[in-house]
Amino acid sequence: MLETVSVLLLLVVLAFAVVRPRGLPEAVAAVPAAAVVVAIGAVSPADAWEQTRTLLPVVGFLAAVLALARLCDDDGLFAAAGDAVARRCGGSPGRLLGGVFAVAAVVTAVLSLDATVVLLTPVVFATAARAGARARPHAYATAHLANSASLLLPVSNLTNLLAFAASGLTFTRFAALMALPWLAAIAVEYAVFRRFFRADLTDGAHAVRSPDPPAVPVFTLAVLALTLGGFVVTSFADVNPAWAALAGALVLGVRALRRGRTTVPALVRSANPQFCLFVLALGIVVKAVVAGGLGTAMGDLLPDGDSLPELLATAALAAVLANAINNLPAVLALLPLAAPAGPGPVLAVLIGVNLGPNLTYVGSLATLLWRRLLRERDAEPGLGEFTRLGLLTVPATLAASTVALWAMLRAVGG
Repeated sequence: MLETVSVLLLLVVLAFAVVRPRGLPEAVAAVPAAAVVVAIGAVSPADAWEQTRTLLPVVGFLAAVLALARLCDDDGLFAAAGDAVARRCGGSPGRLLGGVFAVAAVVTAVLSLDATVVLLTPVVFATAARAGARARPHAYATAHLANSASLLLPVSNLTNLLAFAASGLTFTRFAALMALPWLAAIAVEYAVFRRFFRADLTDGAHAVRSPDPPAVPVFTLAVLALTLGGFVVTSFADVNPAWAALAGALVLGVRALRRGRTTVPALVRSANPQFCLFVLALGIVVKAVVAGGLGTAMGDLLPDGDSLPELLATAALAAVLANAINNLPAVLALLPLAAPAGPGPVLAVLIGVNLGPNLTYVGSLATLLWRRLLRERDAEPGLGEFTRLGLLTVPATLAASTVALWAMLRAVGG
């Protein structure tokens, strides 16, 4: 009975996160669900606290990166990037797509997939309109690259932060192992996009000549570069990289406050504390589901080695689970099972839960948010088209990135 109740509560929480009735935050359903699984004994208070304690550093990192991304947007970083892409596309929709891919890949890797979905997607719409190009392929690019281009750094995705904590790798070792899988995923996505959207990309556009282009925020770029360097330093010093992200956010935040560009409540909102609370509560619910039997079932299916067939099977299983119950619960369920086998299987799980969600809307919260943004612009994508594109990209990116991971593990070791 406890297992059934836990599974039902998880499904209710995920359904609420998908629908978000009246725009209510996801935590409205997740927090009561977490309280219920503790109250009925599906997970003990001690285990619930241990899960929360484990997730707190990760959630703190997420909050700092979200605030940092918002401050970069307020300083005009994304507007400047969009203007640069529009001016350099030379009236070619194909070149514009390449520029959007490059910017989206970098933004996702450095500032997380949430920055790409929430902050870059509106810029891409505006950029395509200025260039006279169809927005469809470029809007799809932000959704797919928010997932596919989030493989590179521990800061690129909440799932990465969880995998980073479980892998035992340093920041630089994680990035080194995931660099080739990251490039492989982006290359496959780009090749498929050029063919899938060839009709949209053959229509003419026009070169953009902006008489007064937005200024490049040099100070913001410098702070961002120093923050990335801080991630590396803190990793080697065995210090939570969240401190580096917090330092970068504080520098830009204090500067924005002094200039009157933001307020303290706005800074707090930019860290999305309600979503952070949702993650903590969801972790407790998933803990109950795993303890109730999902962990045993997944343990029987999950390979325990790092040969190429085993890594491919691990990535495929993670992708299927991500599309069944969302990638965040999937990674919370699979990481404890994969971690004893070493960093290879952990990173294969990460490939599955990051790339798999491009197949369905419910695979990741970022995709759901992207769909909501497009709906507000009366540009909601059709389910059939989204699924067809996912069927072309997901199996190919999973295979290419997993083979690349296997090659990197053999070349540089775990």
